[in-house]
Order: sequence, then structure tokens, then C-alpha cells
Amino acid sequence: MMMHSRFYQIRLVLEEYSPSGKWQSWIFEFLLFGFKQAWACLFGGLLLGLILLTYFLYPENIPIARYDFLVVMAVAIQISLILFRLETIAEARIILIFHIVGTVMEIFKTAHGSWVYPENGYLKIMNVPLFSGFMYAAVGSYIARIWRIFNMRFSHYPSMAITYIIAMLIYINFFTHHYFYDVRYFLFAVIIFIYLKCFVYFKVLREYRKMPLLLGLLLVALFIWFAENIATFAGAWAYPNQTKIWQMVSIDKLGAWFLLMYISFILVSIIQKPSPPQIYAE
Repeated sequence: MMMHSRFYQIRLVLEEYSPSGKWQSWIFEFLLFGFKQAWACLFGGLLLGLILLTYFLYPENIPIARYDFLVVMAVAIQISLILFRLETIAEARIILIFHIVGTVMEIFKTAHGSWVYPENGYLKIMNVPLFSGFMYAAVGSYIARIWRIFNMRFSHYPSMAITYIIAMLIYINFFTHHYFYDVRYFLFAVIIFIYLKCFVYFKVLREYRKMPLLLGLLLVALFIWFAENIATFAGAWAYPNQTKIWQMVSIDKLGAWFLLMYISFILVSIIQKPSPPQIYAE
């Protein structure tokens, strides 16, 4: 028997509501879309809010370092979401996978000077605070939630085997480009080629809407880039050009987030399994 979060019943009630009039229906669907998106971002939103809050309000003389406090609170948030049934066990498993994948990459990247964690703390692995893995987990949590909440379906979806190979090559390139050629532009071209005709169908209220999957991934990557600017401003980590004074994260990082989004999407697809749309709206 599938375990649903508390949001499931709330969502059913909202989806059964029938606004009167075309404009009322459009406004309600728009607000419902925002509400569902906010719920999907719950884990990441709480973590980002905590990072920003502690940047401004964390006491200087407290015995526990800010980074360690963030680790403890991230674990507490995760446990609370499960205990209060705001998140399912299946979603928690996905978060764990992303935590491991992200932490491994963090250890490698910080060792090669891609970015640094400037503050002290004990709950670290090779200078990488353990809360960093939760930031990757937040991305995986978001994708898993929107897939289910919006009942996402896909037309012209490529071979699953090919998508797994591309995701593997992207992850490997995150490491090997420090020693060999960076093939990310080749990977961009391959992704565009195989997904050019792929559309994602999602249901906000009753009717399915659609958009190119590539556009959807790009929009989410852009949203994460904005969140990254907030996190680096709040001292969660720092790129080499931010160590002395904060400045906005380079827009070039948007490409890296797009590739990371793709890996996240494919990892979730292993569990969710992309299904074709019930009714084509083409």
C-alpha cells in the first residue's frame, strides 16, 4: 500500500474545487500551480531559509559552529517531515541517494579548488560540511515531488538506456574535466538532439498542460542559480572570486546546473518511470 503525505488529501480537495467563470478558473489554476511548486520546494526552501537566517542572526559566542548547526537542523527537518507525514519514505530514500552522490562530488571539487567552505565546523568530511549533501538532496526531492504532484507524463521520450549513459557521462565529466578535455558542450548537444521533440505533460487542475522538457529543465536550473546566489551571499560556500567580497555567481554556472538537473531527473526516472501521455494535445 502506497504511503501518501498529508499534502495528498489537501491536493485532492483543491483539485476537486470548480471555480465559476473562465477568468476565475485561470486564476485558481495559476495559484494552485504556485502552491504545488512551493510544496515541492519545501525541503530546499526550509534549508535555504535556514542558511539565510543564520547568516544574519547566528550568535557569535555560541559553542556550536554555524556549519554544524546547519547539519543538525537539516537532519531535524528531514526527520520532522517524515514524522509529520509531510514527506513519504520513498521521497526520503531519493534524498539519501542524492546526498551521497552530491557529497562525493563536493569532496572532489573542493579538493581541486572549485569552491571553498570558509567557516569552521566539526561535522565535515575532508573540509566539506555534511549539510552540503542536503543541498543536492533538495534538488532530488523537488524533482521527485513535482513528478508525482503534477502527474507528469512524456511524449517522444528517448531510450532509457541512452538517458542513463548520458547521465553517467555527465557525472564522470564533472570529475575528469580537471585532467582531460571538458566535453560538456558535446553533452549539451547530445541532450538537445535526443530531447528536441520530447514534451512533458503536467496536470495542475484537470487539464493537462505541456511544455518542452528541455525548457522545463532550463527553468529549474535558472531557479537553482538564483538560490545559489542567495546561499553564497549567506556564506554557505564561496567560489574563488567570492572569497574577499561577495559578487553574483557567474551565469556560466547555469550550464553546470542544467547538467546537474539532468542527472537528478534521470535518477528520479529510475524510480518513477516516464509514462506516455494519456491524451496527446498536439
